[in-house]
Amino acid sequence: MAINPQQSMTPEEYLAFERAHTDAKHEYLNGEITAMSGASLQHNIIVSNLVISLGIQMRGRPCNVFSSDMRVKIPATGLYTYPDIAALCGSPQLEDEAGDTLLNPSVIVEVLSPSTEAYDRGAKFAHYQSVESLQVYILVSQDKPRIEVFQRQEDRNWLYSVAETLDTSVRVEVVDCELALADVYEGALRTEDQS
Repeated sequence: MAINPQQSMTPEEYLAFERAHTDAKHEYLNGEITAMSGASLQHNIIVSNLVISLGIQMRGRPCNVFSSDMRVKIPATGLYTYPDIAALCGSPQLEDEAGDTLLNPSVIVEVLSPSTEAYDRGAKFAHYQSVESLQVYILVSQDKPRIEVFQRQEDRNWLYSVAETLDTSVRVEVVDCELALADVYEGALRTEDQS
């Protein structure tokens, strides 16, 4: 099926389109799909470092970390998207038997880029906040050591914290993992940025 900007898609049509066109990824909301752009070298290194760090720490436990190839559906708003990383401990809930759309992430990580930062901080975070299972939302700068953590509180508000030096780490309690900034940014920063 070709993308026709004049034609609105149903969620079922979107999923069929996305599964048939594995060469590119698209977000879906309210009948419209939006192509997702490629990522920089730094972005890819940081995502790989995060997946490795979380994966090693989750080994031997009933936990999973998923890279950006795992689609996530936001049931309350109908958004289908591909976060840079989704993680959870416990059983993944999937939309259907295809097994490629996660419904219950506990942690979502987005690595910020100039073209997506406003969206990741604003409208996309608003969508993510409606996911009942989501406990932690993490934003990672790709050009300097900076990890921002939003943690859901019992009153449903979000507690904000930030780590900004390579000798610090971020605790992600819901999946019992620690993210050392030195590990997250290994190989991703120019020499002058590594302070």
